[in-house]
Amino acid sequence: MTTFDDILEEAGKFGRCQKRLFALFCLVSIPFSGVYVGIVFQGFTPNHWCRDSAVVERREACGWSLANTRRLTVPLVNGSVGDQHSSCKRYDVDWNSTALTCDTLELDLSRTPRTTCKEGWEYDYEGRQSFVTEFDLVCSDEWLVDMYQATLNVGFLIGSIAIGYLADRFGRKMSFLMSSLLNAITGIMVAVAPNYVCLLVFRMLYGFGVKSGWMAGYVMLTEVVGVEYRRTVGVLYQMFFSIGILLLPLLAYFITDWRWIQVAITAPYIVFLFYYWFIPESPRWLLSQNKRSQAVKITEDMAKENKRTLSKNIEYLRDDNAVSTTASFMDLIRTPNMRKHTLILSYNWFTSAVVYQGLIMRLGILGGNVYIDFLISGLVEFPAAFLILFTIERIGRRLPFASANIIAGASCFITAFLPDSLLWLKTVVACIGRLGITMTFEMVVFVNTELYPTFVRNLGVSVCSTLCDVGGIVAPFLLYRLAAIWLELPLIIFGFLAFLAGGLVLLLPETRGVPLPETINDIEFPNKVKEAVALKNQQLTNLLPNNKNVSTNKDLTSV
Repeated sequence: MTTFDDILEEAGKFGRCQKRLFALFCLVSIPFSGVYVGIVFQGFTPNHWCRDSAVVERREACGWSLANTRRLTVPLVNGSVGDQHSSCKRYDVDWNSTALTCDTLELDLSRTPRTTCKEGWEYDYEGRQSFVTEFDLVCSDEWLVDMYQATLNVGFLIGSIAIGYLADRFGRKMSFLMSSLLNAITGIMVAVAPNYVCLLVFRMLYGFGVKSGWMAGYVMLTEVVGVEYRRTVGVLYQMFFSIGILLLPLLAYFITDWRWIQVAITAPYIVFLFYYWFIPESPRWLLSQNKRSQAVKITEDMAKENKRTLSKNIEYLRDDNAVSTTASFMDLIRTPNMRKHTLILSYNWFTSAVVYQGLIMRLGILGGNVYIDFLISGLVEFPAAFLILFTIERIGRRLPFASANIIAGASCFITAFLPDSLLWLKTVVACIGRLGITMTFEMVVFVNTELYPTFVRNLGVSVCSTLCDVGGIVAPFLLYRLAAIWLELPLIIFGFLAFLAGGLVLLLPETRGVPLPETINDIEFPNKVKEAVALKNQQLTNLLPNNKNVSTNKDLTSV
């Protein structure tokens, strides 16, 4: 029997065909970042105060500034940076029955009763519009902003669970194309949503399609390259997400309306529908569905594009996963080491999502230039992929994984307690934290695959990664609600979560140089695996001197 990996040796493990597919699928990660963290711009909450129609009319007639009208409309309250104008209260004055002239710029209103906003709000956001300003999601309704991100992650969660079935039932290519079609439709529906309830429903459907399509692309890509290229391809596939992070603030700067930003983010998914003519179905999936002739045809086309010639071994091509043990959730928690791996990895998925999303969304509430801050923080993500590829084969997985978590946690703690007067230092430390959590997010994916035996590996990754989406649901509530108490409080929570995650990673075994586990016994009795590997290496080492002696004897004989 010849497996697909055997045929890839002949067809090319990462030839021109795979490089073309890699380039096409990496483009999928770019708009994904806009969907994931677009709330920073689409849901931006600018300075706001109660609107008083009488004062607004007088302002327009007299040419007053916004500052002048605020003094007459809203009272001062104690804030985190001293006295500031209230965002949710106004003076209870009927200006229509009060003598209000163009010279009335200063009045003693300290004893005037106060009331809630009755005529909506005014926003210091001239020329721009977010869904917050359009739907007045401030004050008592500000928690509804959190729902925008939470419903997206609910969609992600459903998509993560469903993609396993969809990709196995309909194939990788068809799942990707169906997801792209759903993304194109629901993305436009989000852009034209008539009210906020419809917006949230469409947003959840959008999340379902986007996550499904991204994962289908990831699976497809890793299935058509050689085993030794999978990790590098997977890390770089995620790195293109960071390119999207860099493009997003530029997009939001030049497009001033959140609805058109949504259209711009959705447009690539319409383009991805044309991939129908440029990407093949996964030969591995076709083999698993007993569609051998189609798998052979696609593999021959790959070899032709790679300028390689296939031997007659392809006539014996068979599915290398045809015989497998049925996996169940209980396999993940029944034995001690499997249970430990599942709990630690699930927690790390959860923490990575909470801290990563939290740090990005926090940029929208800091009060600085959100476009520049977002761009700078995006730049520090790039070294993450290269640091991972540089360290994992030299140092291992466990130490870089744990260190990235601990560095992210320490950076959160330090940033929280640095004074605002040291803004440059605060920015540098925060960027280091962003780098750390980005490394963690990218490492947890492949570390997860290396800590489960073959027959339960896909199920293990699926179960653990669902905690990523649970973390995404929690993140906006954790950030925005705690920041309302104290701006730096979320950083304290993020720091604690990341520190704990780093400590727990140190309890995991090192997997560098260790073969992928095949059975649960390989997980429960790792020393036996290490002894087997050491024995095999020793046997190979012992053969080397003999080979040299044989070579020397042959040379002497020839003389």
